[in-house]
Amino acid sequence: MPIPQTGKPEHKKSALYRFLDFVEAAGNRLPHPFTLFVILCVIMIVISYITASAGVAVTHPTKGEVVAAKNLLSKEGIRWMLLNLISNFTGFRPLGLVLTMMIGIGLAEKAGLMSAFMKKFMLGAPERLLLMAVFLIGICGNIASDASIIIVPPLAGALFYGTGRNPLVGVAAGYAAACSGFTANLLIAGTDALLAGITEEAAKAMQPGIAVSPTVNYYFMFVSTLVLTVVGTWVTKKIVEPQAGEYVPKREIETDEREFEVTAVETRGLKNAGIVTLIYWGVIILTLIPANSPFRNDNGGLIPSPFLKGIVPFILFWFIAIGIAYGKTVGTIKSESDVPKLMTEAMKGMAGYIVLVFVIAQFVSYFNWTNLGMILAVELAGVLKALNFTGFPMVIGVILVSTFINLFIGSGSAKWALLSPVFVPMFMMLGYSPAFAQLAYRIGDSTTNSITPLLPYFPILLGFLKRYDEKAGIGTAISYILPYAIAFGIAWIILLAIWFFLNLPLGPGAHIYM
Repeated sequence: MPIPQTGKPEHKKSALYRFLDFVEAAGNRLPHPFTLFVILCVIMIVISYITASAGVAVTHPTKGEVVAAKNLLSKEGIRWMLLNLISNFTGFRPLGLVLTMMIGIGLAEKAGLMSAFMKKFMLGAPERLLLMAVFLIGICGNIASDASIIIVPPLAGALFYGTGRNPLVGVAAGYAAACSGFTANLLIAGTDALLAGITEEAAKAMQPGIAVSPTVNYYFMFVSTLVLTVVGTWVTKKIVEPQAGEYVPKREIETDEREFEVTAVETRGLKNAGIVTLIYWGVIILTLIPANSPFRNDNGGLIPSPFLKGIVPFILFWFIAIGIAYGKTVGTIKSESDVPKLMTEAMKGMAGYIVLVFVIAQFVSYFNWTNLGMILAVELAGVLKALNFTGFPMVIGVILVSTFINLFIGSGSAKWALLSPVFVPMFMMLGYSPAFAQLAYRIGDSTTNSITPLLPYFPILLGFLKRYDEKAGIGTAISYILPYAIAFGIAWIILLAIWFFLNLPLGPGAHIYM
């Protein structure tokens, strides 16, 4: 069976492709996220004036106090915006968490550890386990931020081609794993720190002293990684490969073997990084054993504890240690001065994020100071209670909203900064924890990552596909990847239902209910 030849459809487009055309056109009309949040800040100022003038107010659900809308255009509001411009930015918790994580992760990535590990894992997998290796490493690849989206799809395509399977399926499977499975992982990643910081900022409207750890969704995401690996493997074998059929190359495919190999020195580097990992975490575990360990709580327990609350520094130093061990072995780190150089290179990639956070921090602070987030959350919670729409169906609704918005706005942090000031307090008013609100968002945010044409890496995906089929276009990509997005969404909702109805913990010390 020949592979689908797609480009501009000759016949009338299906409803799916017409919808995707709409998504692409509408999304392209949206301004850059920075500009979007500047506009939202202006809208927030105008709405604060209107609601404060109208005397809009609600009763705080836990304190019993009257919470009235505050006017940013009043004398008090103007002074507050001026005097807090810097502190809104520097005090925005996700900023410090993410930059701290990226110092270590970025060092390991620039030293070459991340790409070498991904290649070694996938190239070393037996052929019968190749698919599972593609999905496992693709899903876990977000530990290196977006690097996995660049590394996994072309490597999977080359491996499929080399083993006589359809390479377009390999590219699609790798891309789906890295994108639709982006928020899951076997480890605590930068995504966990980023979202937890934003969630904490939103939860403070209800409970000022609350702390949200990056580990609050860890149990669920650990299991999700394994489940999605199995689901992705099944979808490939039962749906996508039969759909694609046998690959018949139209021309000779040029491959550079060096691009898809792990050298002997890289293997030694990975081995040394593994040894350092065992020593590092072995020492950490030994320090946790004594009941009076400084990393345990005052009662000698681990949940909660300084260890879990301070998990980011532990991860930071681990990545620095393995990055140095690998870099010294392969030669990317020759002297101590190379360490800060590589860290600096990694942080250059965070410049866009820092600029975006500046305006996001203002927006979130405006939302909190004006009390509009609280007012909207109280009103929405009241409507949901009146409609008796407060259980699992409500959670599904939040997932679907997140899924839809994800088609138009690519930045995960921008979306959660927009939604969290409403969703997190609303969940808390309905008796659910901030960790559960964050989890519902994460599922919706990840599911449609792979099929939105607005993801910055979608054009790169088309380039990967065209390597094996010059006529491959958006239709080819979507037809191969859509089954994964649907299956991942269904699997995640089923898994969430199991968690919800059995009331299982979401992470260490984190539960569904308050």
